Amino acid sequence: MFSKRRRSKSEEKENTTEHASQAGKQPLSKKTKKSRVHNEVEENDSVFVKLLKTSGIILKTGKSQNQLAVDQIIVQKKLFQTLRKHPSYPNIIEEFISGLESYIEDRDNFRNCLLSCERLQDEETSMGASYSKSLIKLLLGIDILQPAIIKTLFEKLPEFLFEKVNSDGISMPRLIINQLKWLDRVVDGKDLTTKIMQLISIAPLYLQHDFVTSLPEILGDSQHADVGKELSDLLTENTLLTVPILDVLSSLRLDPKLLSKVRQLMMGKLSSVRLDDLPVIIKFILHSVTTTDALEVISELREQLDLQHCILPSQLQAFQSRLKNKEQRSSSGNQENSGQDCVILLFDVIKSAVRYEKTISEAWIKAIENTASGSEHKVFDLTMLLIIYSTNTQTKKYIEKVLRNKIRSGCFQEQLLQSTFCIHYLVLKDVFLSILSLAQSFLHSLDQSIVLFGSLLYKYAFKFFDTYCQQEVVGALVTHICSGNEAEVDTALDILLELVALNLSAMRLNAVFVKGILDYLDNMSPQQIRKLFYILSTLAFSKPREASSHIQDDMHLVIRKQLSSTIFKYKLVGIIGAVTMAGIMTADSRSFSLTQEGAALSNEQCTQVTSLLQLVHSCSKQSPRASALYYDEFANLIQEGKLASKALEWVGQTIFNDFQDAFVVDLCVVPEGDCPFPVKALYGLEEYNSRDGIAINLLPLLFSQDFARDGGRMTSQESDQKLVSPLCLAPYFRLLRLCVERQHNGNLEEIDGLLDCPVFLTDLEPGERLESMSVKEHSFVCSLIFLTLNWFREIVNAFCRQTSPEMKGKVLTRLKHIVELQRILEKYLAVTPDYVPPLANFDVETLDVTPHTSTAVSAKIRKQGKIGGRNRKADGSKTSSLDSLSKEDSSECDPTPSDRSQLEKEFKGKEEKTSVSLQNYRAFFRELDIEVFSILHCGLVTKFILDTEMHTECLAAENQGVADGPGVKVQEYHIMSSSYQRLLQIFHGLFAWSGFFQPENYNLLCSALEVLTSRLKQKEPDQALEELLSQSFHYLQNFRHSVPTFQCALYLIKLLMVLLEKSTAPTQSKEKIASLARQFLCRVWPHGEKEKSSIPNDQLHILLSIYLEHTDSVLKAIEEIAGVGVPELINSPKDASSSTFPTLTRHTFVIFFRVMMAELEKTVKGLQAGTAADSQQIHEEKLLYWNMAVRDFTILINLIKVFDSRPVLHVCLKYGRLFVEAFLKQCMPLLDFSFRKHREDVLSLLETFQLDTRLLHHLCGHSKIHQDTKLTKHVPLLKKTLELLVCRVKAMLVLNNCREAFWLGNLKNRDLQGEEIMSQNSQESTADDIGDDTSSQVSKSKATEDGEEDETSDGEKEQDSDASDDDSD
Repeated sequence: MFSKRRRSKSEEKENTTEHASQAGKQPLSKKTKKSRVHNEVEENDSVFVKLLKTSGIILKTGKSQNQLAVDQIIVQKKLFQTLRKHPSYPNIIEEFISGLESYIEDRDNFRNCLLSCERLQDEETSMGASYSKSLIKLLLGIDILQPAIIKTLFEKLPEFLFEKVNSDGISMPRLIINQLKWLDRVVDGKDLTTKIMQLISIAPLYLQHDFVTSLPEILGDSQHADVGKELSDLLTENTLLTVPILDVLSSLRLDPKLLSKVRQLMMGKLSSVRLDDLPVIIKFILHSVTTTDALEVISELREQLDLQHCILPSQLQAFQSRLKNKEQRSSSGNQENSGQDCVILLFDVIKSAVRYEKTISEAWIKAIENTASGSEHKVFDLTMLLIIYSTNTQTKKYIEKVLRNKIRSGCFQEQLLQSTFCIHYLVLKDVFLSILSLAQSFLHSLDQSIVLFGSLLYKYAFKFFDTYCQQEVVGALVTHICSGNEAEVDTALDILLELVALNLSAMRLNAVFVKGILDYLDNMSPQQIRKLFYILSTLAFSKPREASSHIQDDMHLVIRKQLSSTIFKYKLVGIIGAVTMAGIMTADSRSFSLTQEGAALSNEQCTQVTSLLQLVHSCSKQSPRASALYYDEFANLIQEGKLASKALEWVGQTIFNDFQDAFVVDLCVVPEGDCPFPVKALYGLEEYNSRDGIAINLLPLLFSQDFARDGGRMTSQESDQKLVSPLCLAPYFRLLRLCVERQHNGNLEEIDGLLDCPVFLTDLEPGERLESMSVKEHSFVCSLIFLTLNWFREIVNAFCRQTSPEMKGKVLTRLKHIVELQRILEKYLAVTPDYVPPLANFDVETLDVTPHTSTAVSAKIRKQGKIGGRNRKADGSKTSSLDSLSKEDSSECDPTPSDRSQLEKEFKGKEEKTSVSLQNYRAFFRELDIEVFSILHCGLVTKFILDTEMHTECLAAENQGVADGPGVKVQEYHIMSSSYQRLLQIFHGLFAWSGFFQPENYNLLCSALEVLTSRLKQKEPDQALEELLSQSFHYLQNFRHSVPTFQCALYLIKLLMVLLEKSTAPTQSKEKIASLARQFLCRVWPHGEKEKSSIPNDQLHILLSIYLEHTDSVLKAIEEIAGVGVPELINSPKDASSSTFPTLTRHTFVIFFRVMMAELEKTVKGLQAGTAADSQQIHEEKLLYWNMAVRDFTILINLIKVFDSRPVLHVCLKYGRLFVEAFLKQCMPLLDFSFRKHREDVLSLLETFQLDTRLLHHLCGHSKIHQDTKLTKHVPLLKKTLELLVCRVKAMLVLNNCREAFWLGNLKNRDLQGEEIMSQNSQESTADDIGDDTSSQVSKSKATEDGEEDETSDGEKEQDSDASDDDSD
């Protein structure tokens, strides 16, 4: 009769302790108990007291506890038997309950009955647990008494609902409810449920919370459904009970539909709930997720849950306060800490769910992966990916893949990552090691966008985390630097540079790790060495210096050791390190205030800097290359403004005199020597008196040092003779020019004589003597020209910013001299294939800059044709000048490999005379400064360029797109096209800079856009960003008619798209992009007579993809190209193109076909399948959309009958399968509930698609017959998909009660033209085919209701099934 279920010992012990403390329980010694037995015993003749006494319960009065004379189980058993066997049963129960009610009228008696009883017997003799139940609890364990006692308790409970808690801390309502918990058996659970829910409805809020949370401990499993329903109703009525109700619902066994209903209710309230309640709500939502609805729930959850707006203000305030003073607390610290605790608790709930529920983690990843737009991604998404990455080792690789795809597509930008760390840095700190691992993995990538994201992970981990994490970040970066991988070393050093600028004091604590890199200098490039010494110098010489004295000592030791080496590789390290350190030392000295102490320290440091530079000068003067490197490094230091003015005094006193002594001679001094070439003063800009003029002594110096033979190494025969090398001419002049410019605020009058002075050379025009000269003489002249060119380049760099018209004219003349010399140089280089020029940039290894020998061509080839090398010369100059502006900008400005190869191909195709391209020698030319472009401000030059552009465009149009037709200046056309393209590339690289998205660079973006908008109308102050973007877009769009080449057109569209990315409303301009792309696709582009097309395939692919992605109707655009353009191409001559789309030729058809198939599949895949709950209009719209998609698919797939090349068939197999898969997932659910109302439309769709799948089957057979492995590898997956389609359509028929209309047949193997492929199996199955046809008619007649519809769908089933049946062939 009694259940043996008992509470756990921990629960009993806890309850006992609580009750004992509340009741003021005395020690349980036997003496104490016996001394109290005769006191305060309830003396009453009532049935209630007598029966209890008979059963072994002694009632006490006052505040003393009731006592058990026997074990509580025996008490229950005796009382039950006494009542059951009593003569007046069942009336005795009423008397017993009446006695109980009378007894508990007294408050103390009632309290004693609710508290646990004392035991009079020893624990050793006790049969039960150490915990003793209360009297009420014991009586509730007796079935015949339980209903009446429960009724009595609920009648008594309202008396105490609104009373305050007693002085002893006992709450009577809670004590009464506790009696109902963990009963072994509930006799009338339904009645108990009703009573409790009524009680909850009238109780005060603080008791409602307790009563609700007690429900799982009171009710049995059979009552869970009723309670769950009532609680869900209560949830809508009383939002204050949301947390306890959800907590209880998570503990009950409820119907999934009810849980789903409650979950939807909570989802709708997520945006308005208190932050404190959020963890419990999210826990319930995740607890109620099932496998089928996981993705839907998680997708909705990530849209609704916006923690950024909940906690962003307090987070920013707390973080800024922490940065200012980590020891101080803000006044609202408690509130912020509370919010932080809630957020941490929330992520703990989510972390637990994704760790132990694979379904949830997979759904969360999928939900983030399905979010295509970068603007739709939130901070929460990135945080969740990092958390899942840290909690689930099995999905790490997949999450890395998702992150990489999101980064490449631009969805995860720097601003999003920064916000993630700023808002959730406490949450991310717990997964720091995983973030570090992810950053290390990303730095190994070859994709620059991935590498940048990895570097940002390091940066923000260092910025937002504590000292331990910062140490780990620096240690990981040092590991990257010491790995030897050049790309990793560059990236890690750049990150360290950012960290030094970000938090110098924190980096100083980790300086010992960075110092260890000095042991790995051998494998570093000069640029990397420069960065390393900059980092170390900043750490060593920043205030306070005393803490970094050990770094200073180590750096001085390394620098002196490297400078003393006779090997240039090590001397280079010393030179770069010393000059970099000098720059940091002087930069720091200028930061002091104008105090006596600061001035004294500045003087001391100035002396140190001067002595350090003198040391470098003395150690490098024996090596021309080392000297030239020192001059360049020193010049860079002055150009960056890092050298103090006092240090410049020493420079001004020595450099000018040394340069004049080494390289400048009087014009009247005739050089003497055994030089085989007559020395002449050439390229002078003024008529000098032979007695007054000066000249650059270049040829005699070169010959005397035998430069051509020794490759730059000079050995002095006399120890007292000062070592002078022409190799140092350009670097030394640059140093001199920058020094004078700095000292005289840009005025170069002191050295303007060097601009127009001649150079001692010889006649350089080869003429007829070119073939008679020896190889040594060729090499000598080549070196002479290289040195002269570099001298002129530095002259142009120096004087290009002078405002005097006379100076501008002289600079333009020097540019003309550069062009002439490059033309002559090409002729000499063409006959000197193994020649290595003298170095112009001295911080690289010789082997790294050896020109490609493949560029030298034979004399026979060079002599073909009539046109001179002027075009090559000019192009080499322009390309070299632009490409060498800055190594950092090369990635933005240089053409892509495909662009460059295309340009080279055009040059080779257009020029009848081929010569060496100086682009391969650009490492041997001095770089032109960016200021050189200021020369283009000259009016005549600008007018000439614009006129040439218009003239070229006009001529190209007149010759119907043939670039080398009659009247077209081929050289000008290609030079201007190349310049046009380069300008667009530069603009694209500028506006694509990710830094514009940062708030601090907002003004820079506006300034850049104002430059463009000012070309349209007068500049207006304070224009909105959207207005600037719109006007800039309009301005750049106007160039669409003047772009000379397809490559330029593509870069123009890319530039416009970059501007759209910065707009908050890009939809309006999106159609303009599509229209512009279509114009370019429909335009005839210039090309050579011998070329079929001047459009690279990869660029055509990009432009066509842009068109289809931005057009408002992808399906209509595809139908236009495939239904109009392709038939025009088919009906045109062999080498012709489509009249509507001139870019569509037989050569480019495969590109069009691939892009159209890919975009078609992408479009239908993104279409939602829909549900039966959708409106009728939505069903009709989606059905119409799928009819258009299948029609496009039919047009495209039937093109393989005409264009049956291998690439086309490969595209058809690949994307054909993907389209069928999308049809299965997205269209078939729509057909399920559209079949009855739109039968004819569904039949038409299936009939059309049947023909397409039959052709795919034929394509599979074609691939097998030709045994093409590239094609056959797609066949198994395609046939499997066709099998699934058969089964899926059968399921659709069954769902619509048309199962009898489904039948199967065997398809014959046919080729692409429909001809049967004869094989043994096919011959044997001929009779079967006839039988199948008969069965088709029989099946058709059987379909009583849906005869016409059955035939069509059956035919489709026949085809698709047979595709799978032939799998074994």
